[in-house]
Amino acid sequence: MRSIFFALGLLLSTVGLSAQIVRDAVSWTRSVEDKSPTEKVLVFTAQVKGEWHLYGTDLPKGGPTPTHLLVDKISGAELVGGLVASQKPIEKFDPNFEMTLRFYSGKVSFRQKIRITDPNKFALVGAVRYMVCNDEQCLPPTNFEFTIQPKELGKLGESVPAAQTTTETAETPAGAPALGEAQPSDSLPAVAEATTSVATDSAQTAVSDLWAPVIPELKAYGDKALNQADGSLWMLLLGGFLGGLVALVTPCVWPMIPMTVSFFLKRTSDRKKSIRDALIYGLGIIVIYVSLGLIVSAIFGPATLNDLATNAYFNVAFFLLLVIFAISFFGAFELVLPSSWTTKMDQKADSASGFISIFFMAFTLALVSFSCTGPIIGTLLVQAATSSTGILAPAVGMLGFALALALPFTLFAIFPNLLQSMPKSGGWMNSVKVVLAFIELALALKFLSIADLAYGWRILDREVFLSLWIVIFILLGLYLLGKIRFPHDSPQEKTPIPALFLAIVSFSFAVYMMPGLVGAPLRAISAFAPPLRTQDLNLYNGEVHAKFDDYDAGMAYARQVGKPVVIDFSGYGCVNCRKMEASVWIDPNVKSLLENDYVLITLMVDEKTPLKEPIEVQENGETVKLRTVGDKWSYFQRMKFGANAQPFYVLLDHEGKPLGPSRAYDEDVPAYIKFLKAGLSEFEQRK
Repeated sequence: MRSIFFALGLLLSTVGLSAQIVRDAVSWTRSVEDKSPTEKVLVFTAQVKGEWHLYGTDLPKGGPTPTHLLVDKISGAELVGGLVASQKPIEKFDPNFEMTLRFYSGKVSFRQKIRITDPNKFALVGAVRYMVCNDEQCLPPTNFEFTIQPKELGKLGESVPAAQTTTETAETPAGAPALGEAQPSDSLPAVAEATTSVATDSAQTAVSDLWAPVIPELKAYGDKALNQADGSLWMLLLGGFLGGLVALVTPCVWPMIPMTVSFFLKRTSDRKKSIRDALIYGLGIIVIYVSLGLIVSAIFGPATLNDLATNAYFNVAFFLLLVIFAISFFGAFELVLPSSWTTKMDQKADSASGFISIFFMAFTLALVSFSCTGPIIGTLLVQAATSSTGILAPAVGMLGFALALALPFTLFAIFPNLLQSMPKSGGWMNSVKVVLAFIELALALKFLSIADLAYGWRILDREVFLSLWIVIFILLGLYLLGKIRFPHDSPQEKTPIPALFLAIVSFSFAVYMMPGLVGAPLRAISAFAPPLRTQDLNLYNGEVHAKFDDYDAGMAYARQVGKPVVIDFSGYGCVNCRKMEASVWIDPNVKSLLENDYVLITLMVDEKTPLKEPIEVQENGETVKLRTVGDKWSYFQRMKFGANAQPFYVLLDHEGKPLGPSRAYDEDVPAYIKFLKAGLSEFEQRK
């Protein structure tokens, strides 16, 4: 019991996750193995924490940044081959990047062989460049800097013939940005709060104020994006609670409420004791279901739960599982546990005494009601396991479910007179099961869609997916009106008023999805439907494109035209950025504001175009090298705004000062419009 409450406490503490800078997703160490006087091996060991994963060394183009070696200076030695990982990577389809990727979790080492050519001239300076993601966000590409000293190499051999020596700078390994080539002219302006070793000219100094940190100003606005709580676990708790309320009105559970409460009230003449026993009974239900969630987490572990979200095999299995649940709820068969299990629990309850007896009674309820609650629990566990809310997600979902299930037993025990007002059992409860069956079918298609994308079957493109959902919800509406009947349904001469309203909702939802067949974005189901790129017929042309992808150039243009600026920190692999663009920016009012009243500057933090020269900056007491345009914008976001998650939106005046709080991922269109209009009002006041 104590461990469960500890787990719940840990759960509540994790809900306070914020959008602030994540600095400890990976920790690195390095060492040098002495193979021979002329052969050495550099070993870079990464400890990937929590649910983050580190991408491998060989990735397809257009995806995240692979782990690779950057060499700033090498002399007296040459590289032999490339980085080689110590273990086989996990390989699976990633819907965020829409491609099959290879990555590592936990601890992994990368080995790089070098051959010593001239011990007297040895020097090696570089970095391991890497990128990490979890199911919610990707951090910008980052470098682990290193300098290998000659004393680390152990025993050194004699110089080898000059023909085998290398030039001062080694050839850049495959996949790494080439240094010293003709590249865009990029540098950082001098900023008092952020020391940089790069010399700046007068033009750069002139714009230094534009780069000055504004973190205190954002916090003064009560900035929510810098301290945005992650409500995913709370939503999962709420979802579990709603699932428990649905389970209450199924034929397996509803009739047991008055029977069980009456048993406790008649068990003793002491009403206080009977209420205490009922409370313990409710607590026993909570313990049983939360334990089930913890067992699921313990069996699979955090890494496996993280993999389930995109693993094709698991998603096909989940699809089949939900279809079986739906068929069961339609009345084709019942999912029933062996009767011997229930009998044994009854015997335990009879033979035991005190609290243990009450606990076994709660266990009996869980077994007896399985035919109705099993599909609901199964669906909840699948959703929790494949969510991005952490290892405690299944336990959180089960906590919500158990709270709802235990609530009436304890409530009616305290207020027994309420039992008389309970609706009687009847055919309406079977209707609840059938409605759930339709919903199970719709959810099942979500998992099949992920597998379809993984294997490239193209059997469930967006228009096929939407067509199936439209048909499912039309059939649901017809069922609610009594036009479709199943084996266990009672005859229905008249349509109940609640069923009529639910049918209207179902039909309306089906009509809402129909424009999606020709490319409408359908914001309400963007998290479920396949991406728009899988649709053959797409008549949509309402996308918003940034005018600038360079901060200083965009700010200069904004001063010229007299408009405020929207800075959009984005990334090619940022799925939430695409969601914002597809669900918020397409709104006509938002689109008009962004294109007519603001200068929109989009800065891609994973842009791989190399800078003309690496830039060294001091950050948190360490020297950090910026080698790509993405590095530059990622550093700019951290230094000026104190954040590194994307998407990240901030409104600025011509001096680089914020016009209000920043904004992160939130598909609330009215709130985004209010955010933009408030910035315009503040800009006008500062003129």
